[in-house]
Amino acid sequence: MEQKFKQIKNAGIFGILGNIFLLIIKGFIGFASHSQSMIADAFNSASDILASLMTFIGNKIASEPEDNTHNFGHGKAEYIFSLFISITMLVMSLKLFLDSILSLIHKSTFTFSWLLILVCIITILTKLALFLYTKKMYQKYHSILLQSAYKDHRNDCVVTFFTLLSIIGGKLGFFYLDGITGTFISIWIFFSGFAILVESYNILMDTSLDENTKNQILTLVKEHENIKDVSDLYATPTGYHYVVILTISVDGNLSTFESHRLADHLEKDIESVDKVNKAIIHVNPI
Repeated sequence: MEQKFKQIKNAGIFGILGNIFLLIIKGFIGFASHSQSMIADAFNSASDILASLMTFIGNKIASEPEDNTHNFGHGKAEYIFSLFISITMLVMSLKLFLDSILSLIHKSTFTFSWLLILVCIITILTKLALFLYTKKMYQKYHSILLQSAYKDHRNDCVVTFFTLLSIIGGKLGFFYLDGITGTFISIWIFFSGFAILVESYNILMDTSLDENTKNQILTLVKEHENIKDVSDLYATPTGYHYVVILTISVDGNLSTFESHRLADHLEKDIESVDKVNKAIIHVNPI
């Protein structure tokens, strides 16, 4: 677990440094050339800095162990901060959408520069490297903060590619492509942020286990022949992991010691399931 939080911390730091670098070059070249799509891309990098900072802070809080006031740890901090990230993305996307629409209405143009092309290429390569690294860490640790980060890096690669196309279109005289691209960038950011918001909201509202994990748990229950029935199966998230609470019915002829030993064994079996942090079992003799 300690290694997981260390890797998320590194992903947050790399994201902050990479996005600060991209914000500086995009903002300088974008405002100098009056390119709406490049300015939109710069604002996207600004939101990315905040997202990476949220990843760093959320991970630091989530890594704190359980204590007297937080009996199941601080894992939900990941989802609280991913919720902040999504809200930031939504607000930023609305601002960019408005600016891009206004540029189309006023038929704004920009000054073509080969530096615009160079900035796009640098951005794509930087974001691709961050995407590959962060996705590899997500596949290993399954943190929503890492998921938010790698999707954001992936989106940026696509967004900047279309920015590049709009700049080339401007070179050919199709300046309206700049405003159109800025509009699509804002829409892309909006839907990406909304998807993260929904997932974070579901966890914070204590959504239950997925059917696949439930079936894994029930399969483990069936392996114990003295368990006659499962009357309740509840789960509450503590972050990425869940606390599972279930009631099992056992043969009433079993001694108290035997029935509780059975429950202890089952708890250990269930806690070996990937998404389960703790299992609590109530035994009901029949």
